[in-house]
Amino acid sequence: MEMLSQLWSLLGLLTVLQNVLPSQLLSLLHSLYQSLQDMLCPYSYFDVPEFNGYCGVHLNDLYRHVNLYINSLVNVNVNVTSNPSSSSFNARLTLSRSNSSNRISFTVAPNHSVSDSFSGHILSWTHHVDTVQDSLDEKRSFVLKLPKRHRHALLHPYLHHLTARAEEFERVSRERRLFTNNGHASYDSGWVSVPFRHPSTFDTLALEPQLKSQLTGDLKAFANGKDFYHRVGRAWKRGYFLYGPPGSGKSSLIAAMANYLCYDVYDLELTKVSDNSELRALLIQTTNRSIVVIEDIDCSLDLTADRQQLRLSMNTKSTRSKARLRSRQQKQEDEDCDEQNAGRVTLSGLLNFTDGLWSCCGEERIIIFTTNHRDNVDPALLRCGRMDVHVNLGNCGPHAFRAMAKNYLGLDSHPLFEAVDRCVRLGGALTPAQVGEILLRNRGDTDVAMKDVVSAMQARINLDGGGGGGQDQLAELYSSCDDQTVMMMRATSSPESVLVGVGGGSPENWVSSSPPGSGRKKKAAEGDQCQRMKMKFLVRLRSLTKSDSGRRGVCLTCPNS
Repeated sequence: MEMLSQLWSLLGLLTVLQNVLPSQLLSLLHSLYQSLQDMLCPYSYFDVPEFNGYCGVHLNDLYRHVNLYINSLVNVNVNVTSNPSSSSFNARLTLSRSNSSNRISFTVAPNHSVSDSFSGHILSWTHHVDTVQDSLDEKRSFVLKLPKRHRHALLHPYLHHLTARAEEFERVSRERRLFTNNGHASYDSGWVSVPFRHPSTFDTLALEPQLKSQLTGDLKAFANGKDFYHRVGRAWKRGYFLYGPPGSGKSSLIAAMANYLCYDVYDLELTKVSDNSELRALLIQTTNRSIVVIEDIDCSLDLTADRQQLRLSMNTKSTRSKARLRSRQQKQEDEDCDEQNAGRVTLSGLLNFTDGLWSCCGEERIIIFTTNHRDNVDPALLRCGRMDVHVNLGNCGPHAFRAMAKNYLGLDSHPLFEAVDRCVRLGGALTPAQVGEILLRNRGDTDVAMKDVVSAMQARINLDGGGGGGQDQLAELYSSCDDQTVMMMRATSSPESVLVGVGGGSPENWVSSSPPGSGRKKKAAEGDQCQRMKMKFLVRLRSLTKSDSGRRGVCLTCPNS
């Protein structure tokens, strides 16, 4: 009781002193107490407020990195991602998730701590949340506690490690977006976006293994080449030029690259861009770690018109006698050309977009051009420094087909794989889109799917061989396969019917109901089928007639011999 009474007396004395002593003296006493406490305490404390400055209007980037770093130490099951023994998560955590994302975010609950280890030392982070007096706002900060004796050796390396870990976690875990230009780049933002959730990856792509390894190695070297690009004095960007027939997988490759690098995708529609200034403004508004895509570059704009006008202007100066007249006409044409170029995107503007001074306004950016016809693209767009890597995406090769068969049908081996390989070597290869449609349509029966693929490849050989040559190639194909494979190939439907089925059986030609007027369409379809049956019958009859006439000729010549 005596100690309790003395404690109450001390508290009463402190209350009287607080009311009697001036506030300046009380603040000085508090500072002395804090200094004495810091001197005797074996730990050092560092505050990381949410906002910088006295007014607190600028967001502290280090606070965001600390929050990301704590997220990186915890996964969905509240387990440490890198080293289970490096951190302790006995403290309370706060879970959150935004409306547009499926990822769960973790942070330390207010006024709770979480410990971490670095270089054999134990550190801890405490999340302080204080309510501002006479306001509903909250003042948030993280407090780092580390051993005072090693603070100079630990602080800067640890913060560097924290920042690198936080940036990598943000790159991998953040929700990727797919942007497209809305035609209003002069306003706050010329881009609109949706979540990018394309499922394509390099594991599902129909690519040959060598090409796949080359692409992944080049992308990995680019993503990790920040120091290299800065050391050699080059902008941290890279250009990829994808060309090939329709259905060869150009768009799927772009999606796989975005998923592999965890980059946003900016799909630039040049027909919506009014002039070069708007094109430059769109480039400035793109973020780091992004892929800028211009699909069908040869069809988006007539970029070769500038060079044609230049050639015409050079041809108009061929003779001296008409120099004055032509100079007046040329001056008028130049004025008209300037007025025309002022209202459209020119080749010069696109070149500056890919490789000019404004192209280095961001870092870690990839620019991709695609086309179905490489010869239609201006060579100035394809030189090194603009399009660094040229990727030819053609028909489906043997290894790519095996990858598709594994993905679609779950097949590791099949007797018809050998026939597919030989069809590919004889020129019967199909595009990945064609193969994928056949496998998708017959995914319930692997044998039927493989037979249809072989039949479609045989039909391709017949078409490309022009009849006789195609038959010779098919004969070579049959002779190079074993008996079991040949029997399975001959058991398939005719190559012509499979080729018709590839187009006629496509989803866009399926009819789920009988709308008004479908009777006429049905009769027309029956008429076409009847016509095809007649043609087949006539062809068969002609072949039988030739064989009979050959036998009759042999019989007639026998007596005379």
